[in-house]
Amino acid sequence: MSSADTVADQKVVTIHYTLTNDAGETLDSSDGNDPMAYLHGAHNIVPGLESELAGKSVGDELQVVVAPADGYGVRVPQMLEVERSSFPEDAELVQGMQFVAETEDGMVPLWIDHVDGDKVHVDPNHPLAGENLHFKVSIVELRDATAEEIEHGHPHGPGGHDH
Repeated sequence: MSSADTVADQKVVTIHYTLTNDAGETLDSSDGNDPMAYLHGAHNIVPGLESELAGKSVGDELQVVVAPADGYGVRVPQMLEVERSSFPEDAELVQGMQFVAETEDGMVPLWIDHVDGDKVHVDPNHPLAGENLHFKVSIVELRDATAEEIEHGHPHGPGGHDH
């Protein structure tokens, strides 16, 4: 089998997947939906899964356990408090809601933990930080990425841009 037929950097890889936690609860799945396409080597998926898919071919099926350090990170016990006035007045703020804050270090994703009066308590950890991620994956398609996809760092859908 040639390297052209295997998962490698600058390949668009299309997979069906099911993600479960240590308790076996399904957290996400493509079952019943279109498979997911990603650009290999562009950090479109968690690093632990991406490294396990390298060198695989269409038709391969894998069961992979990704440790927190190679998934969404180790949970950092840090809660931040933000004034409610920092958000748009009409924004409905609910637990688990993700938003992006601009800091001196760049854009940072945050998740709302809870709202207490005029204080919004936010968590810098991804909701799956600290979790082992159990993936069941099947590779359904593989192709070379276009120059535009490589430049943009993600695959495009049929007919071009799919943002």
